[in-house]
Amino acid sequence: MLLSEGWLDRRLPLPDARRAARRWRRTRPFWAGLLLLLGGAELLLVPLSPLTILVSLGLGGIAAIGIGLALIVAGLFLWFLPHTRHYVSINALLLSVLSFVATNLGGFLVGMGLGIAGSAMGFAWTPAREPEPGLSEPREGRGTRTLAAALPVALLLGLGGSVERAPAPGAVEVPRVPPTVTTTLFAPNGFLLAGVRTVPSAGGPVKVMVLTMASASLTDYRLHTRDGHDELALGADTLDLSGHVTLYLTKFSGCLEGVLCLTFTPDRLPVPPIVPPFVFMTQVSAEQALVTSDSIVAGGLKLEAS
Repeated sequence: MLLSEGWLDRRLPLPDARRAARRWRRTRPFWAGLLLLLGGAELLLVPLSPLTILVSLGLGGIAAIGIGLALIVAGLFLWFLPHTRHYVSINALLLSVLSFVATNLGGFLVGMGLGIAGSAMGFAWTPAREPEPGLSEPREGRGTRTLAAALPVALLLGLGGSVERAPAPGAVEVPRVPPTVTTTLFAPNGFLLAGVRTVPSAGGPVKVMVLTMASASLTDYRLHTRDGHDELALGADTLDLSGHVTLYLTKFSGCLEGVLCLTFTPDRLPVPPIVPPFVFMTQVSAEQALVTSDSIVAGGLKLEAS
């Protein structure tokens, strides 16, 4: 015979305290915060464990402590500042994935898995609806649970995929050999990986990655042509692009958040299609076929020819 919740409430101690705790839990992403706390604690415990042979106590141990503390703080934010859940969850997701390469395999995958699950649940959580007539407390919806389960799957699918319908460059023909661009800091705003497109060039069709954004700031910008004749070098201390910015690149490499170094090519895009707005990259090197923008402002512009 099944026991009703009301029957159980009448027989367990402290019914008022449990009712208040239940109401508090249902007004915030409680389980998401708990998973982040557990994931951060696991990352902290691994470098402090006696497994000195298996566990790196050098930079990996320091990174594990830093990322573990950050995940614990993220879990507390979800509990006590639930309105920050989107920003906090995305940061926690990036740190959880980063822990795989920066720490001891993400706490032997346990801490990383808990962090990814908690981040997905926190991002998908929505405030409970007002209680329906005849109900004493609001019910938690099933839609948020479905979204929480689907978010990690969508992330994994995005690691090797691309998004079609990338904007075309119009009638402009890209160079035969794309110029090389380097910058010490690339900070986009409203960054979207639009996908892959084939564009015309003097030497035939060229496959490029298409990156769109609302604006972007580049520091120590350098551009070198590579056609073999009439080579030009363009430099600027700062370069600010704004208004429908689109980059057409054949290669793109840099260090995400200054820590995780990656290389992107049109054949394989190891990033999800949508990138959080606060992401930046350092030590960037790219082969830039074309760039379009409503406004380009350069500071300390220099032009050299050889």
